[in-house]
Amino acid sequence: MSEADRLRLRAAALALDSGAAVRDKPDSKANVFADLGSPVSPLRARASVTTSSSSSSGSAKSPAQSNVGAAGLAGGRSHSGELAVESNPPRLPGHRRCGSGPLIFSGGGSSSGGSGGVAGDRGSTASSPMANALPAGNIRPSGRVPGAAAAPPPPPRSRPDVLGSGTGHYGHGSIMRGAGMAPARSSIDAPSFLSRSPASSPAARGTGGGLQEMTRLGNEWYKKGVHGEALRYYDRAVSLCPESAACRGNRAAALVGLGRLADALRESEEAVRLDPASGRAHSRLAGLCLRLGMIEKARRHLTQARHLHESDPADWENLQDVEMHLGRSTDARKIGDWKSALREADAAIAAGADSSQLLRALRSEALLRLHKLEEADSTLTSLLKLDTALLSWTAVKLSGMLVESYVNIVRAQVDMALGRFDAAVAAAENARRIDPGNAEVGMILNNVRLVARARAQGNELFKAAKFSDASIAYGEGLKYDPSNPVLHCNRAACWWKLDRWEKAVDDCNEALRIQPNYTKALLRRAVSYSKLERWADCVRDYEVLRRELPTDTDVAEKLFHAQVALKTTRGEDVSNMKFGGEVESVTNLEQYSAAIRSPGVSVVYFMGTMNQQCIQVTPAVNSLCSECPSVNFLKVNVEDSPMVAKTENVRIVPTFKIYKDGVRVKEMICPTLQVLRYSVRHYAVSSS
Repeated sequence: MSEADRLRLRAAALALDSGAAVRDKPDSKANVFADLGSPVSPLRARASVTTSSSSSSGSAKSPAQSNVGAAGLAGGRSHSGELAVESNPPRLPGHRRCGSGPLIFSGGGSSSGGSGGVAGDRGSTASSPMANALPAGNIRPSGRVPGAAAAPPPPPRSRPDVLGSGTGHYGHGSIMRGAGMAPARSSIDAPSFLSRSPASSPAARGTGGGLQEMTRLGNEWYKKGVHGEALRYYDRAVSLCPESAACRGNRAAALVGLGRLADALRESEEAVRLDPASGRAHSRLAGLCLRLGMIEKARRHLTQARHLHESDPADWENLQDVEMHLGRSTDARKIGDWKSALREADAAIAAGADSSQLLRALRSEALLRLHKLEEADSTLTSLLKLDTALLSWTAVKLSGMLVESYVNIVRAQVDMALGRFDAAVAAAENARRIDPGNAEVGMILNNVRLVARARAQGNELFKAAKFSDASIAYGEGLKYDPSNPVLHCNRAACWWKLDRWEKAVDDCNEALRIQPNYTKALLRRAVSYSKLERWADCVRDYEVLRRELPTDTDVAEKLFHAQVALKTTRGEDVSNMKFGGEVESVTNLEQYSAAIRSPGVSVVYFMGTMNQQCIQVTPAVNSLCSECPSVNFLKVNVEDSPMVAKTENVRIVPTFKIYKDGVRVKEMICPTLQVLRYSVRHYAVSSS
């Protein structure tokens, strides 16, 4: 065999080895010999091998062309299927070093190599001739092979390579084309842009600039606290690259800022699904689960974050605190220690579980049992403002009761205590539908139905003037709910109609013990006291009602008559007492002396017509006059009655002097409205 024949066979072997390297790549195995006409042809080399990089900006083509002497192909087909005319002499592929690993050969295409070999991105191909395909000893430090032309340089990139956390590994770093630099942890809760998103995925190709811009704008709005605008841009970023875990994390952060925790939880779970190796995604999801009181789930994802070196020791401390206080609260509930249950629930909420519906429900139930109904109701209202879709996701149980069912049970009991019986029945029935096999739910539902039925029957009997039967009906309801203030108050109304005022007072006392500011019970007790001629108690209740209902003239009039009756029983003169009088003007010393010596309490207001402070305080004095009808209000204009002012040594206005039974008990110079109101009411009550 001649020397020329041996050279031709060596060139053909080189071409076949290069084709074998390409054939091992899944993206190109169907195209390696598509244009040769025969599966195996040792004397006919492939026209060209096309390689594509993982860049979203396009692919780089490397013509590994060879012409086997005069017997070479005159026209083969390229990878794209077009005819190609080959006239160049055969070339051996060049080689280069990458990182600190061994020599890595490339046929001019875009191959990505790690520190120990050749590594290709998803969707990319690489041609790498085997080391034994080259003659020994022909490698120079420059990386060129003698007698072979250097491979053409790759085309310039349209976008810079930026270190990020993509899937293409170049040397020791990770490169993502068109992406911004991703710090390890951002100052905002949202993750860095395009963390661990596949640059070669169809959604990412051609959108790098737009995706980067959408995320940048979203981050700016997020840092300003305008979460609605941030979410708008994050939504666009997700639509451009739905497989990006970082974009999902950004959107979750904005949703948390908007209070949409259910949606945020979905996005965080999707981010973890897309990138299970993202410690930051696990950490974010764990924090959200902790806020929602999902202890086990939070621990699971915090463990994953710790394995990925993204956990914060403070997060573990918060998790342990929440778990400890939640356990103590549930234990206290079992034994009926409601003060401890409330204290521990508040501590768990403060430790980080601020959006836990279980803890809010525990807090509401404890407040209900401690007879703080308004606070229990407000806690329940704040609970219901949270995303109710989260309830069905919470697999935690309380004494064998599903959390969603427990929330409805607490709601039913609070509604029933506040007289919302229809709503209470609906909530209890909903709890039974959610948790049909739970015995506690069934028992509470039965009680709620019986109490609601007893109340409805009692109301019908009361309207029919069957007060004795109505009282019995309300009593039946109290057998199932002894602490229901509405039933106690309703039965008190029956006792009052039956002239059994002592029993009416007893029921009102019980209702007010459970709900201290229950206005109806206070009114019924006051009128019962008046029937029993217990005037001091009657005045005390009406004073409270007067503060609660300052515009109620009926309450004001009844208070006045109760004060008159009390003074009469004490033997005091009430001839000058009047109801609903105006502030009386005093113009001379004789009138002034007679007014302050009258029985009861008198308030003297020294004022000036043009004094700004007097102009501001005068409406408050008029209001106090109507609120305290048993107090005599006098007004002295120092400009019109200088002798009265001089006699009383008044030099600064406004000045107030309070007299009780002719004796001065208090003097105030330029008092605040709060001090004035407190002082007048104090002496008005003490005089009763």
